[in-house]
Amino acid sequence: MFVTSMAKPKPPRRTLDSFTVKHINKTVRPGDCVLMRPSEPGKSSYVARIERIEADSRGANVKVHVRWYYRPEESIGGRRQFHGSKEVFLSDHLDFQSADTIEAKCTVHSFKSYTKLDAVGNEDFFCRFEYNSSTGAFNPDRVAVYCKCEMPYNPDDLMVQCEGCSDCTFIKEDLRGCSLQLFIILFRFHPACIDMTVEEAERLDHFYCEGCSAEGQKSLQNSHSATRSDTKVDTKRRRRQ
Repeated sequence: MFVTSMAKPKPPRRTLDSFTVKHINKTVRPGDCVLMRPSEPGKSSYVARIERIEADSRGANVKVHVRWYYRPEESIGGRRQFHGSKEVFLSDHLDFQSADTIEAKCTVHSFKSYTKLDAVGNEDFFCRFEYNSSTGAFNPDRVAVYCKCEMPYNPDDLMVQCEGCSDCTFIKEDLRGCSLQLFIILFRFHPACIDMTVEEAERLDHFYCEGCSAEGQKSLQNSHSATRSDTKVDTKRRRRQ
């Protein structure tokens, strides 16, 4: 006679509203962005958004259900010239991780909010795209590009703004295997693309591109309020804390 024992069912896990990570003394909640320990020493910390927090019936063995942010170099197309050093993509890649792998809380800003920061800290990032990790597709699939080089805006780079330009042109182009509709907007320029040094750009009171220079100079001559406070230099280079 053989006696078989029934496997004990796993106790149900419960969802937590918050959890205090003791080794960093920080409380995390769903919706918070965090830095997580990488799988290999020497690699940058992973960036993730907490979707849910779970624990066993005793409140132990806490795990976080996360949605990963990908860095540009982790995407199918790789890092491009216009990608900011703190840029990440919100992916569709979901995962369960131990809460013990959380290293710090961080902030993933919208692109607009990031460009308005006075200084960027180690735990500041920005996101302007969602990313499909299987197909390499981006959402939104439209992006504005600037300057003669027709590149999307990199907030790490200084640009000068033409006071005369107002129109933009629409084109559609494939951006290294990922279909993106590009809007060419010519009113911001990289200094190097217009034969200008960064130092020269920072000293500008006014700037008109080649297409607007004649009309712009005439406007300046008729102006009685051309002061340095009117400068249109877009100094979005970030200071690191």
